[in-house]
Amino acid sequence: MNWSKWIRQLHRWLSIIFTVTVIANFAAMAMGPPPAWIVYSPLIPLFLLLFSGLYMFVLPYAGRQRGEPAGERTGSV
Repeated sequence: MNWSKWIRQLHRWLSIIFTVTVIANFAAMAMGPPPAWIVYSPLIPLFLLLFSGLYMFVLPYAGRQRGEPAGERTGSV
């Protein structure tokens, strides 16, 4: 598995983790005031999603400047 596929897979799993933490946050708020660690728990996967998403966003533009064809940038076969 090359670097781009690894980042893409990590981004998918982080989105699942982020969704679960947000749902847990709303469930905890329905039961009363939640502890701070539950309120701030979605921030960690959110920031990791930000960095992996920015990487995937910039990847085609960085490859275009190097003159690589689109297939080599995305790792498709």
